[in-house]
Amino acid sequence: MNLPYAEPFKIKMVENIYKSTFEHRTKWIKEASFNLFNLRSEQVFIDLLTDSGTGAMSDRQWSAMMSADESYAGASSYYRLKETVKDITGFCYFLPTHQGRAAENVLFSVLVKEGDIVPGNSHFDTTKGHIEFRKATAVDCTIDEAKDTASLHPFKGNVDMTKLEDVLQKNPSGKIPFIIVTVTNNTAGGQPVSMENIREVSKLAQKFGVRLIIDSARFAENAWFIKTREKGYADKSIREIVREMFSYADGMTMSAKKDAIVNMGGFIGFNDEELFREASTFNIMFEGFLTYGGLSGRDMEALARGLYEGTDLGYLESRIGQVAYLGNLLKKYDIPVLEPFGGHAVFIDALKFLPGIIREEFPAQTLAAELYIEGGLRGVEIGALMADRDPVTRQNRYPDLEMVRLAIPRRVYTDNHMNYAAAVIRNVFERRENITRGFKIIREAPIMRHFTIELERC
Repeated sequence: MNLPYAEPFKIKMVENIYKSTFEHRTKWIKEASFNLFNLRSEQVFIDLLTDSGTGAMSDRQWSAMMSADESYAGASSYYRLKETVKDITGFCYFLPTHQGRAAENVLFSVLVKEGDIVPGNSHFDTTKGHIEFRKATAVDCTIDEAKDTASLHPFKGNVDMTKLEDVLQKNPSGKIPFIIVTVTNNTAGGQPVSMENIREVSKLAQKFGVRLIIDSARFAENAWFIKTREKGYADKSIREIVREMFSYADGMTMSAKKDAIVNMGGFIGFNDEELFREASTFNIMFEGFLTYGGLSGRDMEALARGLYEGTDLGYLESRIGQVAYLGNLLKKYDIPVLEPFGGHAVFIDALKFLPGIIREEFPAQTLAAELYIEGGLRGVEIGALMADRDPVTRQNRYPDLEMVRLAIPRRVYTDNHMNYAAAVIRNVFERRENITRGFKIIREAPIMRHFTIELERC
Protein backbone atom coordinates (compact mmCIF):
# COMPACT_ATOMS: atom_id res chain seq x y z
CA MET A 1 0.00 0.00 0.00
CA ASN A 2 1.04 3.61 -0.44
CA LEU A 3 2.34 5.08 2.77
CA PRO A 4 0.09 7.77 4.31
CA TYR A 5 1.25 11.35 4.65
CA ALA A 6 3.14 12.35 7.82
CA GLU A 7 4.51 15.73 8.85
CA PRO A 8 8.29 16.10 8.28
CA PHE A 9 8.88 17.03 11.94
CA LYS A 10 8.11 15.83 15.45
CA ILE A 11 6.99 17.89 18.44
CA LYS A 12 9.55 18.66 21.15
CA MET A 13 7.67 21.25 23.21
CA VAL A 14 4.00 22.12 23.73
CA GLU A 15 2.13 25.22 24.88
CA ASN A 16 -1.19 24.83 26.67
CA ILE A 17 -4.22 26.63 25.25
CA TYR A 18 -7.52 26.98 27.05
CA LYS A 19 -11.11 26.94 25.94
CA SER A 20 -13.54 29.57 27.20
CA THR A 21 -17.32 29.79 27.42
CA PHE A 22 -19.72 31.37 24.96
CA GLU A 23 -20.65 33.90 27.64
CA HIS A 24 -17.01 34.85 28.24
CA ARG A 25 -16.33 35.34 24.53
CA THR A 26 -19.46 37.44 24.05
CA LYS A 27 -18.31 39.71 26.88
CA TRP A 28 -14.67 39.87 25.74
CA ILE A 29 -15.41 40.77 22.10
CA LYS A 30 -17.69 43.58 23.21
CA GLU A 31 -15.00 44.90 25.58
CA ALA A 32 -12.62 44.76 22.59
CA SER A 33 -15.00 47.03 20.63
CA PHE A 34 -15.52 44.10 18.23
CA ASN A 35 -11.94 44.46 16.99
CA LEU A 36 -10.23 41.07 17.13
CA PHE A 37 -6.80 42.73 17.32
CA ASN A 38 -7.83 44.02 20.76
CA LEU A 39 -8.37 40.54 22.23
CA ARG A 40 -5.79 39.13 24.64
CA SER A 41 -4.12 35.99 23.35
CA GLU A 42 -5.34 33.93 26.30
CA GLN A 43 -8.91 34.76 25.27
CA VAL A 44 -8.37 32.95 21.94
CA PHE A 45 -8.46 29.16 21.46
CA ILE A 46 -7.38 28.77 17.82
CA ASP A 47 -5.52 31.86 16.61
CA LEU A 48 -5.59 32.27 12.82
CA LEU A 49 -5.33 36.06 12.90
CA THR A 50 -2.00 35.98 11.08
CA ASP A 51 0.87 33.74 10.05
CA SER A 52 3.32 36.61 10.63
CA GLY A 53 5.76 35.90 13.43
CA THR A 54 3.52 33.18 14.87
CA GLY A 55 5.34 30.10 13.55
CA ALA A 56 7.22 27.54 15.63
CA MET A 57 10.99 27.76 15.23
CA SER A 58 13.02 24.57 14.90
CA ASP A 59 15.59 23.13 17.28
CA ARG A 60 18.30 24.20 14.82
CA GLN A 61 17.05 27.77 14.83
CA TRP A 62 17.03 27.85 18.62
CA SER A 63 20.51 26.36 18.80
CA ALA A 64 21.82 28.84 16.22
CA MET A 65 20.65 31.66 18.50
CA MET A 66 23.04 30.47 21.20
CA SER A 67 26.05 31.13 18.94
CA ALA A 68 24.97 34.67 18.08
CA ASP A 69 27.34 37.64 18.03
CA GLU A 70 25.70 40.67 19.65
CA SER A 71 28.33 43.20 18.59
CA TYR A 72 26.92 46.60 17.63
CA ALA A 73 29.04 46.84 14.48
CA GLY A 74 30.42 44.09 12.27
CA ALA A 75 28.77 41.16 14.07
CA SER A 76 29.55 37.74 12.59
CA SER A 77 25.82 36.97 12.77
CA TYR A 78 25.21 39.81 10.31
CA TYR A 79 27.70 38.40 7.84
CA ARG A 80 26.18 34.92 8.11
CA LEU A 81 22.77 36.39 7.35
CA LYS A 82 24.15 38.48 4.49
CA GLU A 83 25.72 35.39 2.89
CA THR A 84 22.47 33.47 3.31
CA VAL A 85 20.41 36.23 1.69
CA LYS A 86 22.80 36.33 -1.27
CA ASP A 87 22.74 32.54 -1.58
CA ILE A 88 18.94 32.31 -1.49
CA THR A 89 17.98 35.47 -3.42
CA GLY A 90 21.05 36.46 -5.43
CA PHE A 91 20.98 40.07 -4.20
CA CYS A 92 24.47 41.45 -3.50
CA TYR A 93 23.43 44.33 -1.24
CA PHE A 94 21.37 43.84 1.88
CA LEU A 95 19.97 45.80 4.83
CA PRO A 96 18.46 44.07 7.88
CA THR A 97 15.28 45.54 9.39
CA HIS A 98 13.15 44.51 12.32
CA GLN A 99 10.20 43.46 10.10
CA GLY A 100 8.64 43.85 6.66
CA ARG A 101 6.88 47.17 7.18
CA ALA A 102 10.18 48.60 8.40
CA ALA A 103 11.79 47.44 5.16
CA GLU A 104 9.02 49.24 3.26
CA ASN A 105 9.52 52.37 5.35
CA VAL A 106 13.24 52.49 4.66
CA LEU A 107 13.02 51.74 0.93
CA PHE A 108 9.99 53.94 0.28
CA SER A 109 11.67 56.83 2.11
CA VAL A 110 14.18 56.83 -0.73
CA LEU A 111 11.90 56.05 -3.66
CA VAL A 112 8.36 57.37 -3.05
CA LYS A 113 7.56 61.08 -3.34
CA GLU A 114 4.34 63.07 -3.15
CA GLY A 115 2.30 62.66 -6.33
CA ASP A 116 3.95 59.39 -7.35
CA ILE A 117 2.07 56.42 -8.79
CA VAL A 118 2.97 52.89 -7.64
CA PRO A 119 1.30 50.13 -9.69
CA GLY A 120 1.21 46.55 -8.44
CA ASN A 121 -0.91 43.53 -7.68
CA SER A 122 -3.27 44.22 -4.77
CA HIS A 123 -0.91 46.12 -2.46
CA PHE A 124 -1.19 44.82 1.11
CA ASP A 125 -2.31 47.13 3.90
CA THR A 126 1.10 48.29 5.14
CA THR A 127 2.41 48.68 1.58
CA LYS A 128 -0.52 50.85 0.58
CA GLY A 129 -0.30 52.69 3.90
CA HIS A 130 3.35 53.62 3.36
CA ILE A 131 2.54 54.79 -0.18
CA GLU A 132 -0.50 56.87 0.80
CA PHE A 133 1.25 58.28 3.89
CA ARG A 134 3.71 59.85 1.44
CA LYS A 135 0.76 61.30 -0.55
CA ALA A 136 1.36 58.94 -3.45
CA THR A 137 -1.17 56.61 -5.08
CA ALA A 138 -1.23 52.80 -5.20
CA VAL A 139 -2.82 51.45 -8.40
CA ASP A 140 -4.06 47.85 -8.41
CA CYS A 141 -3.31 46.02 -11.66
CA THR A 142 -4.28 42.49 -10.60
CA ILE A 143 -5.95 40.25 -13.19
CA ASP A 144 -9.76 40.24 -13.16
CA GLU A 145 -9.90 36.51 -12.32
CA ALA A 146 -8.75 37.45 -8.81
CA LYS A 147 -12.15 39.07 -8.21
CA ASP A 148 -13.98 35.76 -8.71
CA THR A 149 -13.65 33.52 -5.67
CA ALA A 150 -14.88 30.52 -7.70
CA SER A 151 -12.38 30.90 -10.55
CA LEU A 152 -9.77 28.13 -10.61
CA HIS A 153 -7.12 30.17 -12.41
CA PRO A 154 -3.81 28.74 -11.12
CA PHE A 155 -2.10 32.14 -10.75
CA LYS A 156 -4.77 34.58 -9.59
CA GLY A 157 -2.09 36.80 -8.06
CA ASN A 158 -0.81 37.78 -11.53
CA VAL A 159 -0.45 41.33 -12.78
CA ASP A 160 -2.69 42.21 -15.72
CA MET A 161 -0.18 43.34 -18.33
CA THR A 162 -2.69 45.50 -20.20
CA LYS A 163 -3.66 47.36 -17.04
CA LEU A 164 -0.02 47.83 -16.07
CA GLU A 165 1.06 49.10 -19.47
CA ASP A 166 -1.86 51.52 -19.47
CA VAL A 167 -0.66 52.98 -16.15
CA LEU A 168 2.91 53.21 -17.42
CA GLN A 169 1.85 54.92 -20.65
CA LYS A 170 -0.40 57.47 -18.96
CA ASN A 171 2.19 58.59 -16.41
CA PRO A 172 5.72 59.88 -17.00
CA SER A 173 8.41 57.50 -15.74
CA GLY A 174 9.56 60.11 -13.25
CA LYS A 175 6.23 59.73 -11.45
CA ILE A 176 6.46 55.93 -11.22
CA PRO A 177 9.35 55.04 -8.92
CA PHE A 178 8.79 51.30 -9.22
CA ILE A 179 6.33 48.50 -9.86
CA ILE A 180 5.70 46.26 -6.87
CA VAL A 181 4.76 42.59 -7.23
CA THR A 182 3.66 40.82 -4.07
CA VAL A 183 4.35 37.08 -3.87
CA THR A 184 2.13 35.48 -2.93
CA ASN A 185 -0.67 38.03 -3.40
CA ASN A 186 -2.08 38.17 0.13
CA THR A 187 -4.93 40.64 -0.42
CA ALA A 188 -6.22 38.57 -3.36
CA GLY A 189 -6.32 35.44 -1.20
CA GLY A 190 -2.73 34.27 -0.87
CA GLN A 191 -2.69 33.62 -4.61
CA PRO A 192 0.58 32.94 -6.45
CA VAL A 193 2.21 34.84 -9.29
CA SER A 194 3.59 32.82 -12.19
CA MET A 195 7.20 32.99 -13.33
CA GLU A 196 6.00 33.97 -16.78
CA ASN A 197 4.12 36.92 -15.28
CA ILE A 198 7.11 38.07 -13.23
CA ARG A 199 9.26 37.83 -16.35
CA GLU A 200 6.79 39.86 -18.43
CA VAL A 201 6.45 42.54 -15.74
CA SER A 202 10.24 42.80 -15.65
CA LYS A 203 10.40 43.29 -19.41
CA LEU A 204 7.77 46.01 -19.26
CA ALA A 205 9.53 47.72 -16.37
CA GLN A 206 12.77 47.78 -18.35
CA LYS A 207 10.95 49.13 -21.42
CA PHE A 208 9.61 52.07 -19.43
CA GLY A 209 12.72 52.56 -17.32
CA VAL A 210 11.24 51.83 -13.90
CA ARG A 211 12.35 49.45 -11.19
CA LEU A 212 10.67 46.19 -10.26
CA ILE A 213 10.48 45.50 -6.52
CA ILE A 214 9.20 42.18 -5.16
CA ASP A 215 7.32 42.15 -1.84
CA SER A 216 8.70 38.78 -0.82
CA ALA A 217 7.02 37.79 2.45
CA ARG A 218 5.84 34.46 1.03
CA PHE A 219 8.31 33.96 -1.80
CA ALA A 220 8.96 30.30 -0.94
CA GLU A 221 5.26 29.44 -1.02
CA ASN A 222 5.04 31.21 -4.38
CA ALA A 223 7.95 29.10 -5.64
CA TRP A 224 6.14 25.92 -4.57
CA PHE A 225 3.10 26.90 -6.63
CA ILE A 226 5.32 27.61 -9.64
CA LYS A 227 6.91 24.18 -9.23
CA THR A 228 3.57 22.38 -8.96
CA ARG A 229 1.47 24.43 -11.41
CA GLU A 230 3.67 26.02 -14.07
CA LYS A 231 4.96 24.16 -17.09
CA GLY A 232 8.71 23.61 -17.14
CA TYR A 233 9.35 23.87 -13.40
CA ALA A 234 8.36 20.45 -12.01
CA ASP A 235 11.96 19.22 -12.02
CA LYS A 236 13.52 22.38 -10.63
CA SER A 237 14.30 22.79 -6.94
CA ILE A 238 12.55 25.42 -4.83
CA ARG A 239 15.79 27.38 -4.46
CA GLU A 240 16.43 27.32 -8.22
CA ILE A 241 12.95 28.74 -8.76
CA VAL A 242 13.50 31.38 -6.07
CA ARG A 243 16.76 32.53 -7.65
CA GLU A 244 15.06 32.88 -11.03
CA MET A 245 12.15 34.84 -9.52
CA PHE A 246 14.50 37.38 -7.95
CA SER A 247 16.74 37.57 -11.02
CA TYR A 248 14.00 39.59 -12.75
CA ALA A 249 13.79 42.19 -9.95
CA ASP A 250 15.82 45.25 -8.99
CA GLY A 251 15.12 44.81 -5.31
CA MET A 252 13.00 43.15 -2.67
CA THR A 253 11.43 43.79 0.71
CA MET A 254 10.99 40.89 3.09
CA SER A 255 8.93 40.23 6.16
CA ALA A 256 10.94 37.30 7.47
CA LYS A 257 8.17 36.56 9.98
CA LYS A 258 6.47 34.53 7.25
CA ASP A 259 8.60 32.30 5.01
CA ALA A 260 11.73 32.51 7.15
CA ILE A 261 9.71 31.19 10.13
CA VAL A 262 11.01 33.65 12.73
CA ASN A 263 9.16 35.68 15.33
CA MET A 264 10.79 38.96 14.29
CA GLY A 265 12.86 40.11 11.35
CA GLY A 266 12.99 41.48 7.84
CA PHE A 267 15.37 42.85 5.25
CA ILE A 268 15.81 44.66 1.95
CA GLY A 269 17.76 43.20 -0.97
CA PHE A 270 19.30 45.32 -3.75
CA ASN A 271 21.35 45.06 -6.92
CA ASP A 272 21.94 48.82 -7.16
CA GLU A 273 24.83 49.98 -4.97
CA GLU A 274 23.74 53.63 -5.09
CA LEU A 275 20.19 52.75 -3.98
CA PHE A 276 21.69 50.65 -1.19
CA ARG A 277 23.76 53.61 -0.01
CA GLU A 278 20.79 55.99 -0.06
CA ALA A 279 18.64 53.51 1.86
CA SER A 280 21.45 52.95 4.37
CA THR A 281 20.97 56.47 5.72
CA PHE A 282 17.31 55.81 6.47
CA ASN A 283 18.14 52.37 7.89
CA ILE A 284 20.46 54.00 10.43
CA MET A 285 17.81 56.65 11.24
CA PHE A 286 14.86 54.27 11.64
CA GLU A 287 16.28 50.86 12.46
CA GLY A 288 19.85 50.84 13.76
CA PHE A 289 23.37 50.45 12.46
CA LEU A 290 23.85 48.73 9.10
CA THR A 291 25.04 45.45 10.61
CA TYR A 292 22.06 44.86 12.84
CA GLY A 293 19.21 47.08 11.60
CA GLY A 294 16.83 46.62 14.51
CA LEU A 295 17.67 42.96 15.06
CA SER A 296 19.68 41.23 17.75
CA GLY A 297 22.38 38.79 16.70
CA ARG A 298 20.06 36.02 17.93
CA ASP A 299 17.35 37.18 15.53
CA MET A 300 19.77 37.22 12.61
CA GLU A 301 21.01 33.70 13.35
CA ALA A 302 17.46 32.32 13.53
CA LEU A 303 16.55 34.16 10.32
CA ALA A 304 19.56 32.81 8.41
CA ARG A 305 18.67 29.26 9.39
CA GLY A 306 14.96 29.83 8.75
CA LEU A 307 15.54 30.94 5.15
CA TYR A 308 16.94 27.49 4.38
CA GLU A 309 14.22 25.65 6.29
CA GLY A 310 11.49 27.75 4.65
CA THR A 311 12.72 26.79 1.18
CA ASP A 312 12.77 23.06 1.91
CA LEU A 313 10.38 21.13 -0.33
CA GLY A 314 9.19 18.71 2.38
CA TYR A 315 8.39 21.57 4.73
CA LEU A 316 6.47 23.46 2.03
CA GLU A 317 4.43 20.38 1.10
CA SER A 318 3.43 19.99 4.75
CA ARG A 319 2.69 23.67 5.29
CA ILE A 320 0.67 24.27 2.12
CA GLY A 321 -0.97 20.86 2.51
CA GLN A 322 -2.42 21.86 5.88
CA VAL A 323 -3.95 24.98 4.34
CA ALA A 324 -5.58 22.79 1.67
CA TYR A 325 -6.76 20.36 4.37
CA LEU A 326 -8.75 23.11 6.10
CA GLY A 327 -10.00 24.46 2.78
CA ASN A 328 -11.29 21.07 1.68
CA LEU A 329 -13.07 20.57 4.99
CA LEU A 330 -14.90 23.85 4.49
CA LYS A 331 -15.82 22.93 0.92
CA LYS A 332 -17.24 19.65 2.25
CA TYR A 333 -19.49 21.72 4.53
CA ASP A 334 -20.53 23.97 1.59
CA ILE A 335 -18.80 27.01 3.07
CA PRO A 336 -18.09 29.60 0.33
CA VAL A 337 -14.31 29.84 0.14
CA LEU A 338 -11.86 31.36 -2.31
CA GLU A 339 -10.34 28.84 -4.70
CA PRO A 340 -7.76 27.64 -5.46
CA PHE A 341 -6.54 27.69 -1.87
CA GLY A 342 -3.58 29.95 -1.22
CA GLY A 343 -0.28 29.11 0.41
CA HIS A 344 -0.79 30.53 3.88
CA ALA A 345 -4.52 30.91 4.53
CA VAL A 346 -8.07 29.95 3.68
CA PHE A 347 -10.28 32.90 2.74
CA ILE A 348 -14.05 32.79 3.37
CA ASP A 349 -16.27 34.78 1.00
CA ALA A 350 -18.24 36.87 3.50
CA LEU A 351 -20.61 38.31 0.89
CA LYS A 352 -21.85 34.81 0.05
CA PHE A 353 -21.71 33.62 3.67
CA LEU A 354 -23.74 36.56 5.03
CA PRO A 355 -25.73 37.95 2.09
CA GLY A 356 -28.12 39.69 4.49
CA ILE A 357 -25.45 42.06 5.84
CA ILE A 358 -25.02 45.14 3.65
CA ARG A 359 -21.55 46.36 2.66
CA GLU A 360 -21.92 49.47 4.85
CA GLU A 361 -22.19 47.19 7.90
CA PHE A 362 -18.95 45.29 7.13
CA PRO A 363 -20.01 41.66 6.53
CA ALA A 364 -16.48 40.23 6.80
CA GLN A 365 -15.90 41.86 10.17
CA THR A 366 -19.33 40.64 11.26
CA LEU A 367 -18.43 37.09 10.29
CA ALA A 368 -15.02 37.27 11.97
CA ALA A 369 -16.70 38.36 15.23
CA GLU A 370 -19.23 35.53 15.01
CA LEU A 371 -16.49 32.92 14.51
CA TYR A 372 -14.79 34.14 17.66
CA ILE A 373 -18.00 34.15 19.70
CA GLU A 374 -18.90 30.65 18.48
CA GLY A 375 -15.68 28.88 19.34
CA GLY A 376 -12.78 31.18 20.20
CA LEU A 377 -11.53 31.11 16.59
CA ARG A 378 -9.75 34.34 15.63
CA GLY A 379 -9.40 35.27 11.97
CA VAL A 380 -9.08 38.68 10.34
CA GLU A 381 -11.19 40.82 8.02
CA ILE A 382 -9.80 41.40 4.53
CA GLY A 383 -12.44 43.76 3.23
CA ALA A 384 -13.79 47.28 3.55
CA LEU A 385 -12.28 48.00 6.96
CA MET A 386 -8.81 47.04 5.75
CA ALA A 387 -9.37 48.86 2.43
CA ASP A 388 -9.68 52.06 4.49
CA ARG A 389 -11.05 55.36 3.24
CA ASP A 390 -10.15 57.07 -0.01
CA PRO A 391 -7.36 59.51 0.96
CA VAL A 392 -8.98 62.31 -1.08
CA THR A 393 -12.76 61.88 -0.68
CA ARG A 394 -12.55 60.16 2.74
CA GLN A 395 -15.35 57.84 1.67
CA ASN A 396 -15.21 54.16 2.57
CA ARG A 397 -13.69 51.98 -0.12
CA TYR A 398 -15.52 48.73 -0.86
CA PRO A 399 -13.21 46.22 -2.55
CA ASP A 400 -14.46 43.54 -4.92
CA LEU A 401 -13.64 40.85 -2.36
CA GLU A 402 -14.98 40.92 1.20
CA MET A 403 -13.30 38.05 3.02
CA VAL A 404 -12.33 36.58 6.35
CA ARG A 405 -8.77 35.28 6.28
CA LEU A 406 -7.82 32.25 8.36
CA ALA A 407 -4.03 32.41 8.32
CA ILE A 408 -2.38 29.24 9.61
CA PRO A 409 0.83 29.63 11.65
CA ARG A 410 3.73 27.48 10.50
CA ARG A 411 4.38 24.22 12.39
CA VAL A 412 2.03 25.22 15.23
CA TYR A 413 -1.36 23.47 14.93
CA THR A 414 -2.30 19.88 14.16
CA ASP A 415 -5.01 18.75 11.78
CA ASN A 416 -7.25 18.20 14.83
CA HIS A 417 -7.11 21.95 15.37
CA MET A 418 -8.16 22.39 11.73
CA ASN A 419 -11.08 20.01 12.34
CA TYR A 420 -12.15 22.15 15.29
CA ALA A 421 -11.87 25.37 13.26
CA ALA A 422 -13.97 23.88 10.47
CA ALA A 423 -16.65 22.79 12.96
CA VAL A 424 -16.83 26.33 14.40
CA ILE A 425 -17.32 27.78 10.92
CA ARG A 426 -19.93 25.16 10.06
CA ASN A 427 -21.91 25.99 13.21
CA VAL A 428 -21.97 29.69 12.31
CA PHE A 429 -22.92 28.83 8.73
CA GLU A 430 -25.89 26.79 9.95
CA ARG A 431 -27.21 29.76 11.96
CA ARG A 432 -26.27 32.45 9.42
CA GLU A 433 -29.87 33.46 8.77
CA ASN A 434 -30.10 34.65 12.37
CA ILE A 435 -27.18 37.06 11.86
CA THR A 436 -28.96 40.23 10.79
CA ARG A 437 -26.89 43.09 12.15
CA GLY A 438 -23.42 44.22 11.25
CA PHE A 439 -21.30 47.02 12.70
CA LYS A 440 -20.82 50.75 12.54
CA ILE A 441 -17.62 52.65 13.24
CA ILE A 442 -17.40 54.69 16.42
CA ARG A 443 -13.67 55.50 16.33
CA GLU A 444 -10.96 55.06 13.67
CA ALA A 445 -7.42 56.15 12.87
CA PRO A 446 -6.82 58.24 9.72
CA ILE A 447 -4.74 55.49 8.09
CA MET A 448 -4.48 51.70 8.49
CA ARG A 449 -7.56 51.95 10.70
CA HIS A 450 -8.37 48.25 10.95
CA PHE A 451 -5.65 47.60 13.52
CA THR A 452 -7.17 49.89 16.14
CA ILE A 453 -10.74 50.53 14.97
CA GLU A 454 -13.61 50.56 17.47
CA LEU A 455 -17.04 49.29 16.44
CA GLU A 456 -20.51 48.73 17.82
CA ARG A 457 -23.51 46.74 16.66
CA CYS A 458 -25.87 48.48 14.28
